[in-house]
Parts: sequence; structure tokens; C-alpha cells
Amino acid sequence: MRRVYMDHSATTPVRAEVAEEMYKYIIDNFGNPTSLHSFGRQVRNAVEEARENVAASIGAKTNEIVFTSGGTESDNMAIHGVAHANKNKGNHIITSAVEHHAVINTVKALGKEGFTITIVPVDKHGVVDPDDVANAITEKTILVTIMHANNEVGTIQPIQEISKITREHGVIFHTDAVQSFGKIPVNVDDLGVDLLTISGHKIYAPKGIGALYIRKGTRWKQSLFHGGSQERLRRAGTENVAGIVALGKACRLATDDLESEARHISQLRDRLIEEVTSKISYVNITGHPTRRIPGHASFCFQYIEGESMLLSLDMKGIAASSGSACTSGSLEPSHVLLSMGIPHEVAHGSIRLTLGRDNTEEDIDYFMEVMQPIVERLRAMSPLDQETEFEMNSECEACKVSSSCRA
Repeated sequence: MRRVYMDHSATTPVRAEVAEEMYKYIIDNFGNPTSLHSFGRQVRNAVEEARENVAASIGAKTNEIVFTSGGTESDNMAIHGVAHANKNKGNHIITSAVEHHAVINTVKALGKEGFTITIVPVDKHGVVDPDDVANAITEKTILVTIMHANNEVGTIQPIQEISKITREHGVIFHTDAVQSFGKIPVNVDDLGVDLLTISGHKIYAPKGIGALYIRKGTRWKQSLFHGGSQERLRRAGTENVAGIVALGKACRLATDDLESEARHISQLRDRLIEEVTSKISYVNITGHPTRRIPGHASFCFQYIEGESMLLSLDMKGIAASSGSACTSGSLEPSHVLLSMGIPHEVAHGSIRLTLGRDNTEEDIDYFMEVMQPIVERLRAMSPLDQETEFEMNSECEACKVSSSCRA
């Protein structure tokens, strides 16, 4: 049976070049980078070289990069660090309704500590209106945290417009760039952000490694870890040297290959969207029609449960997801889709297909060959499927989302 991986937003396979680089720092060069002897110094040099690669890939300075265990830790460090360092200035934080739970739950946790939270809405494509951010800012606002690209629907946010607003008001701006980094250009000066999160396993490095960019001069303090003086007192704990070296290598490769890979997977994505929406009925694409990251296609199939589709696809060797892998255990529909105005019953039929550098035209052919009979079979079994004629209803929220709504 053919096996096709279409879940690159959940994680990517480690590139061979990255694995080879890692291996040297697992077997041969095992010293502790904080040790003063030659074993340690050799490894310290590799860590700093990796830091240079990470910094260069986002237009930062090396002393603005802190290595972490991944995106969730970076988001937590950014938000907690800014909040606690600026309590004397204010206690108001702004975020959006479609953030990853690493941001939303962190902000909510600060709400229990006495911080005031504003969650700005999104439109039907999942886009934040910069005017909503501007209107939400008060004299007590200390942080705005809005993701660069959404992990479920792929929508790219207007980060540059938002950063102009935060700078005018003297508010610190963090963005979670876990899904955008390595897929579209990410430059901290062009975006105008003060803190930025990246994760290794989304760019063909291993899981368990990430980085947080903190612009020099940003009022931030380490408030999560207590221990040694690693990472210039910003992240205690012995460094994950193999992961750090791998991240540095992956960042360099991602930068070198950015244009060619974006072109390749964008072409595959566009064909996938065209085939699905033209050959399968009662399906609508979610997210922005054009402002979406390469390789990302997400849909709502009406009258079918997303989980049933995923299991059926898996039996045919195709890996996909219903949204964020971090919430795959939840039976609740996606908070992202609900925030975009998609009704519960439609949101339950969502699947996310995210392509990577190794996907091919033949993968798209195979997906369509498999998917069409799966949809027909599941709809035939579904109690929700009705053969009755319907008319578009201007008052129906589902009709506003899908031209083929039968609600």
C-alpha cells in the first residue's frame, strides 16, 4: 500500500543532513558546553555556530536568540517574561481568538494572576483586523501576542500592520511564527516584532528544540526556570546540544531552499484545493483564499465527521489531521473554526492537509483516488446526509461560509 504523509504542520521528518549533524554531537562530541575543558569548549563552539545560523535566518543578532525546548516553551517564556517584567507599567494583554493553545492557555493563566485579557476576533477567513487591535489598546496594555500564520487554516496575519500600531503605542509585540518560519520569509525587522517563536520540528529538525527571539532592549525577564546560568541567565538547564546543532543546520537549509520549496509545495497545494473543491460536493476550503502559507489546505466536508475521514484515510496509508495535533484528543470542534463563524456541525467535518518538500503530484493523484469513495461511503452512512433540495438562506451562518450549505 502506498503511504503518503500530508501532516507536515504537525511535524516534519528530520532531514538526512540534519540527522548527520546531530549524530556528531550525540556520539563523538558529548561534552557539556558549560565545561571549561576542551571537550566542553568544542561543543560550546558548535552551539554558538548554531546560534549564528538561527539568528541569520530571521535577521536577528546572536545575543537575541535563546534556545528552548520548542514552540510551547518559547511562547510561555515570551508571554510570562513580558508580563512579569512590566507589571509596574500595566496589566493588560491582547491576543486573538485563533491562537495556538500554547498562547491562549498561557494568557488565560495570567488572567488568573490578575492580568486583564482582551481577545480580538477574526473574520470569516481567520484574519485579525489591525483596527481591532488598535481599539483594544489602553494605557495599561503591555503586550500584544498574535501568531504569524495559523496552524489549522494557514491564514497569514497582517503582522506588519499590527506592529506599526504597537510601536506607536509603545506596546511590546510577540508573534508565534512556528507555522510560518521556513515556509515564507520571516525577518524580525521587516515584521517589526519584539519577540518571536520558532520550533525545530516544523522545519525538518527533531522535536524538543526551538528558539525565542528577544529584541535587544525589550523589557523581559526570565520567570519560568530556576537553576544555572545557561543562555546568559535566560534559560537555565544543560543545553540540548544535539538539538541545537540540528536546529542551526535546519535553519540554514530552510533559508537556502525557501524559494524553491515554497514554489514546489504551493503548486501541489493549489492543485489539491482545485481537485477537492471541484470534484467533491459540499466541501469548502477554510482560511484565507490567498493569504495562506505554502503547502497548507484545510477543508470542511459537510455531513461527515472529520475523525471518520482521518481513520479511513489512515487505512489507505494517508496521514492527515483534523486540525492542531496538540488538541487531537479533544472531541470539541476547533476553536479556530468556531471563531471564524463556522457552525459546530460543519466544523466537526474538518480535515487539514499540509504538504512538505517530499510530496509529489502522484501523492495528490492518490489522495483524490482514495478520498472520493471515502466521502461517498461515509455520507451514505451518515444520518446527517439528506437528499432533499435546499435553498441558500441569508440568515444561516453555515450558508455564509459555504456556497453548498444545506442547513
